[in-house]
Amino acid sequence: MKAIVLQELNRDAKGMDLFDSLVTTDVPYPEPGENEVTVKVMASALNHRDLWIVRGLYAGIKPPIILGSDGAGVVDKVGSRVDAGLVGSAVIINPSLRFGDNPRVQGKEFSILGLPEDGTQAEYVRVPAENIFAKPDFLSFEQAAALPLAGITGYRALFTQGKLEAGQVVVISGIGGGVSSLMLAMAVGRGAKVYVTSSSDEKISAAMAAGAIAGVNYHSEDWVKQLQALTESDGIDLVVDSAGGDGFASLLDCLTPGGRLTFFGATRGFPSSIDLRKMFFKQITIQGTTMGNNADFANMMDLVNTLQMQPRIDGPTSIKDIRQAYNKMHTGDQFGKLVLTHDSWD
Repeated sequence: MKAIVLQELNRDAKGMDLFDSLVTTDVPYPEPGENEVTVKVMASALNHRDLWIVRGLYAGIKPPIILGSDGAGVVDKVGSRVDAGLVGSAVIINPSLRFGDNPRVQGKEFSILGLPEDGTQAEYVRVPAENIFAKPDFLSFEQAAALPLAGITGYRALFTQGKLEAGQVVVISGIGGGVSSLMLAMAVGRGAKVYVTSSSDEKISAAMAAGAIAGVNYHSEDWVKQLQALTESDGIDLVVDSAGGDGFASLLDCLTPGGRLTFFGATRGFPSSIDLRKMFFKQITIQGTTMGNNADFANMMDLVNTLQMQPRIDGPTSIKDIRQAYNKMHTGDQFGKLVLTHDSWD
């Protein structure tokens, strides 16, 4: 079968040269083992995780490896102890593998599809049978491929860990990426009042068109005051962040007493300081979150079906143009999930 294989790390390269190590090549078909299935991938999607791996900024990278955590397709073959009736089923893949029995935190065997195990940027991918879910009929394969990693991450950050309820105010920082775009749709669909931050006025306008009440550009010197003024009557119950950096402390300042902040990344590094006195006096909760278990994924899919939610995608782009898609994520020009179609490998 054909696959995109990361042959080696290319840390020193710049621009498109950074992605020269992504090579289309022939690899063996992934035969399913016990309690596994092999899925013919119809569409996949990119995550920043893929970009960080290519750039050598992720732990445990061992090329050659097929990247890709997100995918939707058709069950091609099943292993032992798996219902043969699944063959031919249209499915979406939960990339959160072996989360474990503790719903509060992943276990020692937890991993994410696409490293260390070969991922979805291929004609076929092998996954545990428990990690496939029926693709909603109202979604194309390309739309379905936009859901998995971003959807489960966003759902857990908002609802499992963030405890967001209808009528509450949530701020989603850094709107425009795959996770934040899906969180916007989920939070609006659940009846929350959503505000956003971004470095782009265009992305703020797009978020407002998708249901956000308002937003602020965090490049403005007084963005915190602007956000507090916008939310003055209700206060801010929850902030969801994935950037970290010095803006993290400012987001904490925005919370109402008893408020919550969930976060699942630190792309801007670590905050230089946090005023702990404000935190304990205001009884603020900071909650880290990573991916989720199959229950989170099932709940996320129930919400998608209830809302008939159609993820915003950037593209789709043909899998043969994968380097251009990676470069678009690298430059941050996308709004929504960068999706790849697998209809042509030539």
